[in-house]
Amino acid sequence: MPVSLRDDDLALEPTSGSDEFTGFAIMLAGERHGTVALRRESSTTASIRWNSGIGQPFVVARALRLAVAHAFAALDVGRVEVRLSVDASRDVRAASIAGLRREGIVRLPGDTADEVLMARLADDPPADSRDGFTAILNAGLPTKRVISQGLLRDEQGRVLLCELTYKQEWDLPGGVVEVGEAPSIGLVRELEEELGITVEVRDLLTVNWLPAWRGWDDACIFLFDLGVVDSSITEGMTLQPTEIKAVHWCDPSEVRSRATDAAIELLEAVDAGSLPAYREAPKQPE
Repeated sequence: MPVSLRDDDLALEPTSGSDEFTGFAIMLAGERHGTVALRRESSTTASIRWNSGIGQPFVVARALRLAVAHAFAALDVGRVEVRLSVDASRDVRAASIAGLRREGIVRLPGDTADEVLMARLADDPPADSRDGFTAILNAGLPTKRVISQGLLRDEQGRVLLCELTYKQEWDLPGGVVEVGEAPSIGLVRELEEELGITVEVRDLLTVNWLPAWRGWDDACIFLFDLGVVDSSITEGMTLQPTEIKAVHWCDPSEVRSRATDAAIELLEAVDAGSLPAYREAPKQPE
């Protein structure tokens, strides 16, 4: 039978439980306010679950911290995890305050709500320390997709567009910036990988926010000036066949007939000379 666990006026009192679960009653100022239970899932991992009528996530978090610490010490595991419905915002917040980091979304079939996977490791820094707080916040904050694209022109003023393998419309060269990578460095890398050329990134022309479109999440495009090159540069390009079918020098009429709606709208703004430092693209038809 586990021992009682205490944090000031909050205590976890052992319940009868079962062979499968190590259970506790959540006691606050002597009154019962729910339960929390641990289950060993493997030699390294335990799961945690709870049911509490306490409306304050900070109070629930105190109970969870006690239970998680008990799992590390008494169950001799290095990881405690939980799967919570994406709709259970109060429980997700309580788990985060308790020191469990958000690790991803578990997709479920049918009409069942997807679940948030959260976990804490025994060697994670304390949740109330600077490093621990930063790590937990980083794991739970929303992320914004960043794309770097380059405006490359030839001696005739035509724009280079890429014919892609995964969509019908053509688009400006570039791609998604990786985690921890500067947008300008990401653009150089993408063009080396996909076109086999090394470019000189010049001025940032604009940051263009794109609304969600055709199943893609919203994103911010960093559009950089890549200057003017001889049109023959395409003859020496080595295209990455999984993503790039071909490249084309396009005049304005070809841009309008071939490019994505977002690229058309952006390039027309470039030609009109009406590019602010930041802009928001209109939502495009599906």
